[in-house]
Amino acid sequence: MSFWNNLKAQISSIASLSEHIDTFQAEKAIRNSIYFKGPNVWILVFSIIIASVGLNVNSIPVIIGAMLISPLLGPIFGIGLGLGINDTGLLKSSLKNILVMMLISLVASFLYFLITPLSLSNPTELLARTNPTIYDVLIALFGGFAGIFELSRKEKGTVFSGVAIATALMPPLCTAGFGLANGNLMYFIGALYLFTINCIFIILATYLTVKYMKFEQYEYKDERTGKRARRLITIVTAIVVVPSIWSAIVMVRENTFNQDVAEFINMNKNLYSGYIMDYKVEHRKGSRVEVYFTGEPLSASEKNNFLESAKEFGLKPEQVIIKEHALVEGTGEAEILKGIYERTDNEITRREAEIKKLEDELKLLHASDIPYSQITREAVNQYPELKSLFVARGAEVRSSDFKESDGLLAVATTTRPLSDEQKLRLKNWLRIRLGIENVTLYEITATDDK
Repeated sequence: MSFWNNLKAQISSIASLSEHIDTFQAEKAIRNSIYFKGPNVWILVFSIIIASVGLNVNSIPVIIGAMLISPLLGPIFGIGLGLGINDTGLLKSSLKNILVMMLISLVASFLYFLITPLSLSNPTELLARTNPTIYDVLIALFGGFAGIFELSRKEKGTVFSGVAIATALMPPLCTAGFGLANGNLMYFIGALYLFTINCIFIILATYLTVKYMKFEQYEYKDERTGKRARRLITIVTAIVVVPSIWSAIVMVRENTFNQDVAEFINMNKNLYSGYIMDYKVEHRKGSRVEVYFTGEPLSASEKNNFLESAKEFGLKPEQVIIKEHALVEGTGEAEILKGIYERTDNEITRREAEIKKLEDELKLLHASDIPYSQITREAVNQYPELKSLFVARGAEVRSSDFKESDGLLAVATTTRPLSDEQKLRLKNWLRIRLGIENVTLYEITATDDK
């Protein structure tokens, strides 16, 4: 027991926070970072423009630079701290400042994308900010934990820069501005959803850490104010925590559905005489996938089999919608040709495998063929008494145990009878020469062959 007690004490000593944190200085630093005035206003505008340019030209280093410059994290940590210590004044100020920052960010990015002469045919960095996944939830949550731990420890490091990069608050706002400037509702809603998720889970991480580290709680002047403040804190906490839990559950379901769909499509890429050119997953009104077929039309039974096979991948038949001879919006000639080439390559591969199988079977058949002429010449050369040699392959079935084995029947026509030793040597030679163990030899002399 002493070993386990020592191990437990050592782990507790290593993981202990009491000697390494300063909650008073952490609270002071967060309070000072929530205010949005003076240089912070201009820094926010500069970071918005930098992030917008980075998204516009698909430049990851530029986007990372904008994340490091952005002052958006301050009010978000302020909200978490206000909830954790019951400070309604801090909570209201933080909420007001983050809303103002969001508005300025949207306006600035909207104006940039409205006037920019640059355009992208494949805006991957913009599109990446419109489809939140469970990974974004995990990044925001643990990024929030890392951020508040960094603010709370006595010796500051470079962790906060990493938190700013990982949680990525600025790019989603700029993407939402892009959606407004281009009238693309999908970009606008998807990007704002990602920004909201990041904010909520950073706030949740801050709130839980503040409670765990026992930050000093805010004292109210009178009981009425305290009740009103606690009611407000409870409502805001519920607004933050409940949607965050529900969002995480929904994202886990959607992520699982996406993986099941990808596996299902990959296993059914070539179907009968058709080909799956593309597919699109939709989660707005329940998860479903639209599968786009090209090639010969599927029969009713083929469609039914395809839908039934979806069950093996956790998909319901009603979640799979078949679209035949339809092009996906935005699908160009290159994508269509790529699909045709993929199908051709797959068909060639399938046929090559079939040809190889047939060739292997043919080799086995050839291997079992008996070189009759060669065998006869070799035998006559060794046994001058031979006039002819009849050789045939067959199956020997024993009536005692009904076991079947490969056998060889040899009939030798001789000018004079062979001795027993010669017969044995001939049988052994045939056994070794043809690789067949069971050899039956009959001899017919020329005088008997009338």
